[in-house]
Amino acid sequence: MADAVIETWRTGQARAPHSRVAGVILAGGLSRRLGGGDKALLELGGRPMLGRIIERLGEQAWPLVLNANGDPARFAGFGLPVVADSVEGFVGPLAGILAGLLWAREHSDASWIATVPADTPFLPRNLVGRLFASLGAAAEIVIAGSRERTHPVIGLWPVALADDLAQWLLDDAHRNVGGWVESRVAAVVDFQDEGRFDPFFNVNTPEDAIVAARRAAGR
Repeated sequence: MADAVIETWRTGQARAPHSRVAGVILAGGLSRRLGGGDKALLELGGRPMLGRIIERLGEQAWPLVLNANGDPARFAGFGLPVVADSVEGFVGPLAGILAGLLWAREHSDASWIATVPADTPFLPRNLVGRLFASLGAAAEIVIAGSRERTHPVIGLWPVALADDLAQWLLDDAHRNVGGWVESRVAAVVDFQDEGRFDPFFNVNTPEDAIVAARRAAGR
């Protein structure tokens, strides 16, 4: 894929407004409910779902990195660096968040990372701005919420917490993202006002894929 937006990133002609925030797309799951494979590559309206997410997040955070396990060559057409989980055994999205934090610390000047899963193609275009605005003395982590639910894998995380998270994951009981969030000082930003559709609708099943395709087509 060679979207114009990706070409501007490659040539250095564009930089996101939140230059202190790197974007991490979490695609390290096993997609069991969709029969396995890479659901991020599922086409919606003639475009891979991952391409839609890259476009939306890339408008808001820079640089971007894709967290995915296995052969990274299958994502080569998207023009992003690919980093695998830093903890073995598919322990869940916390391992991907840690991989993103470590990558941002080594390869960028970002002070935070914004994480989104690779199955949420309708992310708000003001996601990072609203999360960033809620940072402060009362919150070191900010996560998104909608429809009376929190979405702990959609959030803003300080790069400075990388070592703390690595230590946390040494305990096999510490695999749940919500548990990590609850252990820190966190705030939730409610995106309830983002219209009639849930902006964090995610594609988990074949039925979800049909709904997402219709929505991408404007139906």
